[in-house]
Amino acid sequence: MSDPTRPQGPKIISIANQKGGVGKTTTTINLAAALVELGLRVLVVDLDPQGNASTGLGIEMEDRVHTTYDLLLGEVDLKNVVLATDFENLLIVPATVDLSSADIELISNEKRSFLLHDALRQTAMDIYALDYILIDCPPSLNLLTVNAMIASHSVLVPLQSEFFALEGLSQLMLTIREVRQTGNPGLRIEGVVMTMHDGRNNLSQQVEQDARDNLGDIVFKTRIPRNVRVSEAPSFAMPVLSYDETSKGAVAYRQLAEELVENNAVVRA
Repeated sequence: MSDPTRPQGPKIISIANQKGGVGKTTTTINLAAALVELGLRVLVVDLDPQGNASTGLGIEMEDRVHTTYDLLLGEVDLKNVVLATDFENLLIVPATVDLSSADIELISNEKRSFLLHDALRQTAMDIYALDYILIDCPPSLNLLTVNAMIASHSVLVPLQSEFFALEGLSQLMLTIREVRQTGNPGLRIEGVVMTMHDGRNNLSQQVEQDARDNLGDIVFKTRIPRNVRVSEAPSFAMPVLSYDETSKGAVAYRQLAEELVENNAVVRA
């Protein structure tokens, strides 16, 4: 039986696309930073063995003593896994390459697909008073991604404005459908966000039009432009909103955060 005295939990969103290089981690970092700017408390769960979200938020490798792998196994106190970042109200569970063996090591666990679901709903999470949890998924449809989807209320899909972008989307949609049938019937598509968009490029415009024609209203109105400041920011271990707050990329991620919050206010009403 659920505890009626417990606070309502945070909205949990997976940022997923099995195709690499589409702006998945960049979107996770900058959307999180933009939500924090709106006065919200956000936890980023780095579920990618490459650990780029951790690096992009300034978490040094020597500080990643406990990681998402420990969160999955539940053998370490939550306070040792959730780390503060240099950005107020923005927390992270970091990742290292240890996660790359998770598929093999967890396969014998009967609850292997629900480990992240249970970890993010333990009562010890309440102390963080989170509004959103953003999960940066690996660029593959493996056990880690399935864990993320079963743990999530919705999936946000970054879609690069390039040729063949829509082709890989069908497999992701099939995976989401399977997760609905097998472990999380309430999972929905949060939306598809066009990334690396160049409004001067005919191909970008055509890919966007195809996406809107095929997917309809689930495509966010906000488009993330191809912007050198967005590309530079991770090398300085900060979101573009801090690196260059007036850049086109920073402005776009603020608009995306506002659109996301507005959409959720409508859905939750």
